[in-house]
Amino acid sequence: MAKILSLLILIGIIGGIGLMIGRTQLSEVEENSETRSAQVSQQKLADEMEIRRVVDEIDNAVDAKDWAKARTFFTDRVNTDFTSLAGGKPAQITADELVGGWRTGLYADKKSFHLRGNHRIQTGGNRAEAFSKAFAFNLLEKGKVTGLWEVWGNYTHTLERTKVGWKVSGMTLEVIHQRGDEKVRTFVPEK
Repeated sequence: MAKILSLLILIGIIGGIGLMIGRTQLSEVEENSETRSAQVSQQKLADEMEIRRVVDEIDNAVDAKDWAKARTFFTDRVNTDFTSLAGGKPAQITADELVGGWRTGLYADKKSFHLRGNHRIQTGGNRAEAFSKAFAFNLLEKGKVTGLWEVWGNYTHTLERTKVGWKVSGMTLEVIHQRGDEKVRTFVPEK
């Protein structure tokens, strides 16, 4: 009987040790899982902040007429859809064409102001989509055409993660409202 009792005690001790080891291993798995989850959350947050910065910096570069900087935020080819503003059809154009069009349309004497907010960003691997609400105006104070034109709308930017960071690969504007003189938006002086 004493041998059986000793054996049961030994089994209990071994079982207890096994249970403690199992709990320790489970605890380590839980900690590793929490660490991975925190790392994923930190990466997602970092991606969202960088995507927001890229989208906002396009506006800042355009308003500053820093065309070289504006170009840096795009992939070489960009899917564009400004049909709700200017008609036509969606198109894939080069980033140089896109920024060149802005340079022509927003020449030195035409002031512009862009403001966006209410960003909603979704990421998935190396691709992302950023939705934002925006307001912009163009202002001409001297010359053949003068006046103010304003627009409110929803933007959707698609982005790709590249070796040098997030770049915009697509832009869509859905105009909600515009007012003012349309000629201010479209006017370009003759050369």
